[in-house]
Amino acid sequence: MLKKQELVYWCVVKNRKLLLLDGALPLSSESELGFDTKGARQIGEYHQRPVMWLEAPENVSEEHFFTQRELLGSDSELFNLAGKATQLSHMLHSQSFCSACGGQCQLAENELAMRCLQCHASHYPRVSPCVIVAVRKQDKILLAQHPRHKTGMYTVVAGFVEAGETLEQCVAREVEEETGIKVTNIRYFGSQPWAFPSNLMMGFLADYDSGELNPDYQELSDAIWAGEEDLPELAPEGTIARALINHTLSLMSDR
Repeated sequence: MLKKQELVYWCVVKNRKLLLLDGALPLSSESELGFDTKGARQIGEYHQRPVMWLEAPENVSEEHFFTQRELLGSDSELFNLAGKATQLSHMLHSQSFCSACGGQCQLAENELAMRCLQCHASHYPRVSPCVIVAVRKQDKILLAQHPRHKTGMYTVVAGFVEAGETLEQCVAREVEEETGIKVTNIRYFGSQPWAFPSNLMMGFLADYDSGELNPDYQELSDAIWAGEEDLPELAPEGTIARALINHTLSLMSDR
């Protein structure tokens, strides 16, 4: 139980947005926060302080609520905990009925899961596995632009894992489907929870094998081979996409 004047980090969520004060999660006591905190749940610790998830009251204005993207560039540990809060909020609102019997569910008292009031089944947050891959061809990197990127930003190829598919198979399939390129030497790089709304991005590196660029314009706006001297606007720092790009550029510089 929190002490009344204990300073904690608050992940207050409303419509998948977070309460941010001066661009950061509030670090305050319960009394300073100004909300009823009786429904708050601890979801972790950061710098030896509790991190709490709290659903904002319905009548609270969204004026000071922003997407998690505003926290890009902050410490990855705190960024991921903020994402955990928004994923739990998504669970709360999207898994309100039992997939086994159709009964109503509510947040369990002793775990971060939804509990069916009828058959007592537990339902945990649904996390969607995705791959994201940087493909290198000598001194070039494969970059893709998506229609949703209104600023003209380029990033690397990504996609959802299908049933019965290994991560490596997914990497090869997504690259070929979206760009026409075949890849080889697929190897793991790292991962990032990505709460938009509830994904786990698993990053890979790969090398060009064969094929000509032939973008799938139902998925992409453009796909290019870019060198260090002619890079377009790139995915922002703090994303695994940018980490993959930066790492690949460093490999190209070492040649």
